[in-house]
Amino acid sequence: MPGALIVHHHARHKTYPGEVTGFVFFACLIASVGGCIFGYDIGLTAGLTSTDTFLLKFFPSIYQEMKSQVVVNQYCKFDSQLLTMFCSSLFLAAMVAAFLAGPLGRSFGRKWTMFAAASAYVFGACLGGVAANFPMLLIGRILVGAGVGLCIHASPLYISEMAPAQQRGMLNILFQLMITVGILTANMTNFLTSKIAGGWGWRIGLAFGGVPAAVIVLGSLVIPDTPISLIQRGDLEGARATLAQIRGVGDVREEFEDLRTASEESKGVAHPWRELLFGGKYKPQLTFALLVPFFQQLTGINVIMFYAPVLFKTVGFKQNATLVSSVITGLVNVFSTFVAIMTADKVGRRALFLQGGTQMIISQILVGTFIGLQFGMSGTGGISEQYAMCIVLFVCVYVAGFAWSWGPMGWLIPSEIYPLAVRTPAQTLTVAVNMFFTAFIGQIFLTLLCHLRFGLFYFFGAWVLLMTLFIAMLLPETKNIPVEDMAHVWKKHWFWRKFVVDTSDRGAEMRKKIALEMS
Repeated sequence: MPGALIVHHHARHKTYPGEVTGFVFFACLIASVGGCIFGYDIGLTAGLTSTDTFLLKFFPSIYQEMKSQVVVNQYCKFDSQLLTMFCSSLFLAAMVAAFLAGPLGRSFGRKWTMFAAASAYVFGACLGGVAANFPMLLIGRILVGAGVGLCIHASPLYISEMAPAQQRGMLNILFQLMITVGILTANMTNFLTSKIAGGWGWRIGLAFGGVPAAVIVLGSLVIPDTPISLIQRGDLEGARATLAQIRGVGDVREEFEDLRTASEESKGVAHPWRELLFGGKYKPQLTFALLVPFFQQLTGINVIMFYAPVLFKTVGFKQNATLVSSVITGLVNVFSTFVAIMTADKVGRRALFLQGGTQMIISQILVGTFIGLQFGMSGTGGISEQYAMCIVLFVCVYVAGFAWSWGPMGWLIPSEIYPLAVRTPAQTLTVAVNMFFTAFIGQIFLTLLCHLRFGLFYFFGAWVLLMTLFIAMLLPETKNIPVEDMAHVWKKHWFWRKFVVDTSDRGAEMRKKIALEMS
C-alpha cells in the first residue's frame, strides 16, 4: 500500500523486567552532559554580546556606535549582522556536523561519537579562550559548534536506547535539564568574570566550557555503548551482557529478542534516507522530525536566552543588572525543568506540551504589551522600574512554561518515536533543522526587533498558538511505550492510522526465527 507506515504488532505496551539501576543512571547522566555544553554556549553568547571589552576587541565598530549614540531607537540599538553572524556560526557548524554523526554512530557507536564530539569541543573552547584575533575566535567557535552538533545527535538517542520504557521520559529530560544548567552556569560565569579587573574575564568564560566537555570525554571511556548499537555492529554477546547490566536482572531474553528483531528488520531498508524522505512509509516520523525542531525554535526561547542581557539593557537595565536578570531567568529555567522530570512519565507528553504552550502564549502577549506601552512604535523613551519588573516577571513565566514543555519534549519526542530503520537519518534531520533555525532566528532576531518592535513577541506568540494546536491534533501519547514498539501508537491515532499497514505476520516470523537461533 503506497504511503503507508509499517507497524509491528508486539504485545501492546509491552513491559520488560528491570528498573533504573545506578549504572544506567550514571551512563545517562554522562550522556546528558552533552546538553550542558549546548546550553553553556547559548548562555555564554548572551553575556558576550553585552560585554564591552569583548565587543571592543572583536567588534569595535559596534562598540563605538553604541558609545556614540545619544538618542537611540531602543528597538534598533543593537542591530548588527556581524554580531549575529558570530552568534549563528556555532549553530551552522553544528548543523553540518549532524550529518557526520550518523556515519560515526553506525561505524563506532553512540558513545564514541560523544567522545569525538566532546574532544572537538574542548579544543575549540581552549582556542576561543586564548583568541588573539577574530579568525582565531571564529575557528574556535566552529569547533565548538561541531562538538555540539555531534553531541546533541548522539546524546538523546543514547539515553532513549539505554533507559527502561517506564522511566525513559525522566532520564531523557536530564538532557534538557543539563541544557538549563549550562545556560545558568554561563550566566553566572558572565556575571562573575565581568568583575575581573582589566576586562579579560570573558576569556575565562570561553575556556570554561571545556570543563563539562572534558567530563564527557572521560565518562565516555567508562560507560558502555547501547545494546541496540552493539547488536547493529554484530556484538551480540556484548549487547546481551550490557542489557543485563543496565536492567539489573539476569533474564533479558524477551527484550533482547525484540531488539534483535528490530535490528534485523532495519537491515531490510537498504537506503534509509530515501525511505524516510520519499518512501512514504514513515510520514508521521518525517513530519515530527521536521516540525518539532522547527517549532521549538519559533517559540522564541533561544533569542531570549541569546539576547537576554541585550534585551534587558534595551528596556532600561544597567550592565550588571542585565546579567543578574539573566541569572534569575536561568534559575527559573533549571528549577522548572524538574517539573517535567517528575511528571513526563505520569501525566504524559501531551499534557505538558498543551499546558506549557498556553502559558507561553499568555506571557509573550503580556511582555509585548508592556514593552509596547513604554516605547510605542517609535522606540524612544525610558522605562519605569515597575514596568521593568513586570517584564522580567513574565519573561520568567514564559521561560518556566518552555522549561516543562517545548524544552524537554522537543528533544524527548524525536528521540523516542523513530523506528530503528530510519532512526539515524531522522535524528540527523531533527538536529539539522533545529540548528539551522536556531542560527536563522538568531541571525534575524535583532533585525526583526528593529522592524516589528514590540510586535515581535506577538509574532512568536502566534507561532506558539499554531504549534500548540498541532500537538493537540496530531501527537499521540508516547509515555511508557518501549522504543522498539513505538510504531504501534500511530495505528490508534485518528489521523495517522490511514497511513498504517499491519505487518504483524512478518514480524512474528522473524521473532520466531531469532528465538530458534537462540535456543
